[in-house]
Amino acid sequence: MTNDSNPEDRNQTSPNTPRRRGGRSRTAGDGPAPVAQPPFAHHHRWFAPTRAVSDDHLEAIHIASLSVLQDVGIDVLNPQARKLLIEAGAMGTADADRIRFDPEMVMACVASVPSEFDLHARNPAHTVTLGGDNVVFSAVASPPNVSDAHGGRRTGNQRDFQNLVRLSQHLNAIQIHGGYPVEPADVHPSVRHLHATFDLLTLSDKAVNAYSLGAERNQDCLEMVRIARGLTDAEVETETSIFTIINTSSPLRLDIPMCQGIMEYAKRNQASVITPFTLAGAMAPVTLAGAVAQQNAEALAGIALSQIVRPGSPVVYGGFTSNVDMKSGSPAFGTPEYMQSAMLGGQLARRYGFPYRSSNVNAANAVDAQAAYESVFALWGAVMGGANLVFHGAGWLEGGLRASFEKMVIDADLLQMVAKFLQPLVVDDATLALDAIAEVGPGGHFFGTQHTQDRYRSAFFAPMISDWRNFETWEEAGSPTADQKAAALVPTLLDEYQKPPMDDAILAELTEFVARRVSEGGVATDF
Repeated sequence: MTNDSNPEDRNQTSPNTPRRRGGRSRTAGDGPAPVAQPPFAHHHRWFAPTRAVSDDHLEAIHIASLSVLQDVGIDVLNPQARKLLIEAGAMGTADADRIRFDPEMVMACVASVPSEFDLHARNPAHTVTLGGDNVVFSAVASPPNVSDAHGGRRTGNQRDFQNLVRLSQHLNAIQIHGGYPVEPADVHPSVRHLHATFDLLTLSDKAVNAYSLGAERNQDCLEMVRIARGLTDAEVETETSIFTIINTSSPLRLDIPMCQGIMEYAKRNQASVITPFTLAGAMAPVTLAGAVAQQNAEALAGIALSQIVRPGSPVVYGGFTSNVDMKSGSPAFGTPEYMQSAMLGGQLARRYGFPYRSSNVNAANAVDAQAAYESVFALWGAVMGGANLVFHGAGWLEGGLRASFEKMVIDADLLQMVAKFLQPLVVDDATLALDAIAEVGPGGHFFGTQHTQDRYRSAFFAPMISDWRNFETWEEAGSPTADQKAAALVPTLLDEYQKPPMDDAILAELTEFVARRVSEGGVATDF
């Protein structure tokens, strides 16, 4: 299947959503005012992250992880990765999958991981820093299905993919793309990465992700980012411009494409976010301490491989341990256990000096109260646990099986609230407001004071969704609920979207690369 290259067609919503006006700019008198949202910003955590366990308990988990690596080992299915690990001092043979790791060898390898690094975007204003006290929010990534209030739940497709990219670009709360906001299943897998990455790079100018589903996909996507950023081959290795998520196949296995992703991007100085998917009671011990010890062992093995390939290559330690519903076996997210494991993962990442990734997740089947409170719990565990990259920041629903347009808008509001919370409190003569307090005195009010009037528009966070009217005026307005307000905002935000500019020569080179690779058949769809 070829990519939809008609600019007018690219500006349409899904067949099940209202037609909009092609994303044209608004002028005075042309419809309602733009939706108010805070500008794109870089966030910093001014407070110390929350500790989940004591220092001696953290050390017990660390030692347990090294024991797992030494005594049980990891099945490494990629022969080249096994060879590199054995040459670096791991225990194993070239013709057997099981690799065991000497603890000193592991710690020597991971010592070279940078504590922070820049992830460069096509637009330098959207370049972000991962690590340190930085906090970065991504859009939802990888669900197979999509939904909106008008069309309901449906299989992921290219048109919805493109509109979710537009929405992610326009919502300032979203700082980077986590991957495909929904899987465009109507594009053949052999060329899907080419069309999807082309859309990400032309419809948006924020930093992008590539899936590690074979070395050729990693290479193609990095080449497309190199072209889009106008870099030489040498320059791309000095500026990390793309990242990939590496999920170990828990328990205790690194498969072929994940190893390829680590190796391909480490050797080019691109980033890997190494994230075991350890569900307590299913792919990991039912106890959180055991589940996180296994998570840590798997993460350290992948990180060690990256540093063997290229010491100092950028890596993010990913925590994604949650629990399952023991009655059904279904994954549960946004639970107290998820919060605890998120905080514990952050504590381990800080012990090693790694940047840390957590997620905004929920298991709700609708944009409802469950979706909201589970997302708040997940975000609280991530932010208070010290996450530098909050993955799936906006749009995740149904345990990751669905991207929701309405949830993306609601989550954007929620992320802006977190961003406001992350701003340090200012305490000085002006904010202590002693003159205003003296002016009002006992029994008055502060609405009309100059101190209030000077700060009227910037005093508090102004949400897109939350409705703070009294009951009578809210009822007169039709009693809109949060999901209804979000549904109404989606077409408005898409209408406001402005396609970021790209140099004509760069666009031509990028288009030619995609066309050539498509004509060559893309990549094989088996591994």
